[in-house]
Amino acid sequence: MVRTIDQRVAATIEGDFVVFLIGARVNRWWKFGKIMQVGKAMTRMLGELAEQRHLGLLHVEAWFGRTTILVQYWRSFEQLHEYARMQDAEHRPAWGQFNRTIGSNGDVGIWHETYLIRAGEYEAIYNNMPEFGLAKAGGWAPATGKNSTARGRLGKSDGADAPFDEETYR
Repeated sequence: MVRTIDQRVAATIEGDFVVFLIGARVNRWWKFGKIMQVGKAMTRMLGELAEQRHLGLLHVEAWFGRTTILVQYWRSFEQLHEYARMQDAEHRPAWGQFNRTIGSNGDVGIWHETYLIRAGEYEAIYNNMPEFGLAKAGGWAPATGKNSTARGRLGKSDGADAPFDEETYR
């Protein structure tokens, strides 16, 4: 069973990082096997990245349905970009296979969005959650003092602007 952190905590991470959203969508239900190809390729890539942490993937969260969504946290854009183009990694052959077997025929859609996050220009809060998302990619700290408010977590206040006193959150 996953252990929850039974308190309000804020995500912490050193330096700049990248949030990379990626996913796929089956457009024609009778082509479900095609999205399975995409899913197997993604599973291989994530396995490779988990085994080779030096490539830069910090953590991934995934949701599955007609449209899949993976939220990936990377140490840098340069590492993400380098992985995508590595000749001897899982991504290049998967990319080529997708273009050969699906391409733009409409069966399966793929998408991604990349966000470059500068140090200190993010905030995240969790309550009664297991380590999750950015807190799992980096770390977490109690959401007290300056970390008790969104403005405080962004370095724009000392946390005194909280709508409730800290005792309310205990």
